[in-house]
Amino acid sequence: FDRELMLDLSAPTAVAAGIAVDVVLDRCVAHSRAGYTLRTLERWGIPTLNTASAVHLCDDKAENTLALEAADIPTPRTILAYSVETALRACEVVGYPAVLKPVTGSWGRLLAKVNGPEQARAVLSQKQALGSFHHGIFYIQEYVPKPDRDIRAYVIGDRVLAASYRTAKHWVTNAARGAISTPCPITPAIESLALHACAAVGARLAGVDLIETPDGLKILEVNTGGEFRGLLTTTDVDIADEIVAEAICVAHRGAIATLAGSPM
Repeated sequence: FDRELMLDLSAPTAVAAGIAVDVVLDRCVAHSRAGYTLRTLERWGIPTLNTASAVHLCDDKAENTLALEAADIPTPRTILAYSVETALRACEVVGYPAVLKPVTGSWGRLLAKVNGPEQARAVLSQKQALGSFHHGIFYIQEYVPKPDRDIRAYVIGDRVLAASYRTAKHWVTNAARGAISTPCPITPAIESLALHACAAVGARLAGVDLIETPDGLKILEVNTGGEFRGLLTTTDVDIADEIVAEAICVAHRGAIATLAGSPM
């Protein structure tokens, strides 16, 4: 859909731009496109799931972490740096092994666990040489020991609809990297933390990644573009149907807000 979409930014309304819809469900994996599109649609008064603000906070790992920290949600210690030398000092602060992540990206790509300064310098220098703006922002995170698994909790509206363990021998336990999904019970702790994390970023449709640590559960990140193919093998819940139901609720709330003359 987004490949064929034209957004006339000078149009006063969606109808004037040739777009006549009640609600827009964002499932675009290209978050930059999603952000521009959602902001434009919101300007025209079209309700969206998720909002442009939520997508922005979840597309950028630094923004995601800031939102979680502001809400006092447990998350691994993270430091931002803008030069290789400063990033190396940050690695010393969080301790080795340290985890280096791009501030934008998905599917567990371009993550590195570095075990010492020599390895860290090699990875950081390579990132810097790539030249793009985002590769010059170094996101350094403490490595938190965990079982060979993480937890993906899928949140729709005000409910944790389903959860799964994602198990792999590799330290990156991501379904896109081959992790095996198995059922995970939705405990009160998982439910509470996942819902609070979504509230922190304003998301009503999200995949929340949690890890089990000796100090309890921690949130890695909230994904507004959370995919659920792996989760489907672990639950009888019709996730797609629930997503559509939530989109309809968003449309109804938007219509009521419009009639009342208030913002959505």
